[in-house]
Amino acid sequence: MTKKTCFLIGGPVDSGKRRPGCLMGPDAYRTAGLVTALAGLGHEVTDLGNLTAAPHDPDAEEGSVFALNQTIGWTVSLAEIARHTMAEGLPIFLGGDHALSLGSVTGVADFAASVGRPLFVLWLDAHTDFHTPQTTDSGNLHGTPVGYFTGRDGFDGFPAVANPVPEENVCMIGLRSVDNAERKALEASKIHRQDMRDIDENGIAGPLADFLDRVADKNGLLHVSLDVDFLDPSVAPAVGTTVPGGATVREAHLVCEMLHDSGLMTSLDLVELNPFLDERGRTADLMVDLCASALGRRVFDRPTRSYN
Repeated sequence: MTKKTCFLIGGPVDSGKRRPGCLMGPDAYRTAGLVTALAGLGHEVTDLGNLTAAPHDPDAEEGSVFALNQTIGWTVSLAEIARHTMAEGLPIFLGGDHALSLGSVTGVADFAASVGRPLFVLWLDAHTDFHTPQTTDSGNLHGTPVGYFTGRDGFDGFPAVANPVPEENVCMIGLRSVDNAERKALEASKIHRQDMRDIDENGIAGPLADFLDRVADKNGLLHVSLDVDFLDPSVAPAVGTTVPGGATVREAHLVCEMLHDSGLMTSLDLVELNPFLDERGRTADLMVDLCASALGRRVFDRPTRSYN
């Protein structure tokens, strides 16, 4: 197994939606033993602590979009550290809600462009997050990062996306909650997508293997964005956007082990963990286990836990 230099970057982003709690996510991952798990696999782990949002104008209390300026501040700071750490190793962004990916992915894309390699994004999520600030009914910006980093219009005030990720380089797996506006936009796009019906009928390994082959064929960098709600809420309750019918523990570990086997993953988001909604840390523990699988832990190496 290739040993990696891993940078843990806390992104306590809580501005992407109205239900608070995701700001506690980075420290929950640390408490659940993420550093120990990765170091135990032989990786060099450097914890860079928690970021703060770049300076930004105050947000109005009322508005169609929630915490717009604060989210712009987070996007600036996350993109900057993504560009820097990609040159040195594998950044793992500890969220924080999925608005974190507005910055993490655009920063990684800038780095990929600087070294002349294409960026691919694997989006493991119940939602497409393909909205823009103009199309979202909820006004919650955690539903917009894919729209932003693929270059959709409507992100006034955000940093210009210098290196948009081509739609055909994005693969979404686990979809099961898509509104009409997102559906129409997605159907008109070149984004690859597998909803849970596809997975039920055909399995999860085939579509992922096809996508990883495309990444390898193009000598691409691979950013993986893992949302807690990719998982079924029966096994991962600590998320404010629960949608029944998600991936099982077995399916999620298969995805992560395939990512490790491919050797292609170059950056990772762990997002939407709300410890306030967890049950004795079980969701944080599972997400740490999945991260470990993506970085080399095999099925025979998984710890047994007792919750008695």
